[in-house]
Amino acid sequence: MAARTKSAKDRPSYRCTECGWTTVKWLGRCPECQAWGTVEEYGAPAVRTTAVGRVSTAALPIGQIDGRQATARSTGVDELDRVLGGGLVPGAVVLLAGEPGVGKSTLLLDVAAKAASDEHRTLYVTGEESASQVRLRADRINAVHDHLYLAAETDLSAVLGHLDAVKPSLLILDSVQTVASPEIDGAPGGMAQVREVAGALIRASKERGMSTLLVGHVTKDGAIAGPRLLEHLVDVVLHFEGDRHARLRLVRGVKNRYGATDEVGCFELHDEGITGLADPSGLFLTHRDEPVPGTCLTVTLEGRRPLVAEVQALTVDSQIPSPRRTTSGLETSRVSMMLAVLEQRGRISALGKRDIYSATVGGVKLSEPAADLAIALALASAASDSPLPKNLVAIGEVGLAGEVRRVTGVQRRLTEAHRLGFTHALVPSDPGKIPPGMRVTEVADVGDALRVLQRGRQGGSGDASRRERAEAPREEEARR
Repeated sequence: MAARTKSAKDRPSYRCTECGWTTVKWLGRCPECQAWGTVEEYGAPAVRTTAVGRVSTAALPIGQIDGRQATARSTGVDELDRVLGGGLVPGAVVLLAGEPGVGKSTLLLDVAAKAASDEHRTLYVTGEESASQVRLRADRINAVHDHLYLAAETDLSAVLGHLDAVKPSLLILDSVQTVASPEIDGAPGGMAQVREVAGALIRASKERGMSTLLVGHVTKDGAIAGPRLLEHLVDVVLHFEGDRHARLRLVRGVKNRYGATDEVGCFELHDEGITGLADPSGLFLTHRDEPVPGTCLTVTLEGRRPLVAEVQALTVDSQIPSPRRTTSGLETSRVSMMLAVLEQRGRISALGKRDIYSATVGGVKLSEPAADLAIALALASAASDSPLPKNLVAIGEVGLAGEVRRVTGVQRRLTEAHRLGFTHALVPSDPGKIPPGMRVTEVADVGDALRVLQRGRQGGSGDASRRERAEAPREEEARR
């Protein structure tokens, strides 16, 4: 008797738990999102045919569409409006993700209170805390408003019921992984549950013209937890970043259908809540009367926003055969590259046998190559125990051959440095338009930068010249 052939209805199907891609056979790696071990069997696909239905609204020429309905409304927080592109658009769905304890709930509770008014109600739904806990935080950060409604729910149907009762203009759900639908199998936070909850809230937002802010969890790698389909469904994806032991917090746009994705909002987290920083460069600088060896300033770009940051280096005699290399806020690989370039191209051999510590001020993380020149100068200054000029900034990428390469946004960096009172800058060749009153020195390689600084110290005050002459034999001995 011939074996019965399986029909398409009986054939199993496989689906990627990360992006939702489906196939009829199992694969070890998903071809869509390139994730390993995420393709799982979930049942036979149902073959359905969709009949032609009635349209809700007739299609119109694009010139006849009223664009005023998509006008953004301010959230009351200027730094968040900057990242969103002007504010929240009616019907827009925003996903805010970040590590636990970084301040997501504090920021959104502040937004909920400032966005509430007589004409616009705000509904804050919490699935991770009780209503009394949220009220205590609201009292602490002064986020109590008559038109701010609070509910503690983890059931999707109850959340939709609150929407019918309150009729808010802004919905904040903290968080999407804690809400589940009783009609869908699976635990809260699973792929099926997250997709159903997000889909229902997106439909409700579009139908009501209601803005929605969803809080999302992150994995150990820092990626947004749950299926990647969630990021495709929402209109805006924001990442909330920051060191838990520092005051600075950054909101970075990853996806934005209504604005640019290279904007960054800066916030300061303190005991009274969280506040926006229109000029955050003060957090990254140390105010001192006299320059200190081993410090150099640079201008980094966070998105399109220039920020002045300080790089510090310290070298001490090593007590062990293998000297220590410790970094904080800097990439260890780039610091090691600058040490090798200084030793080979700058002829500074004293660094190889000493313990070296390098860090940034204020918890800022410098990862772009434009900070290479500042790192190299800070290390050279620490090795020679001679300070750099007080009002100097260094901008440029350093190659393995010792050359100083051009970086993007040099004019914006120089303008920000001039605004904060800096008068001298070391930059690569052809920097473009220079702000009036700014003295710019173009350097081709690390050797030029070190020679320019040496000439500047020799041309300083008598005390500085005497100190330079006294340190010259020590530097020559270190080179030998």
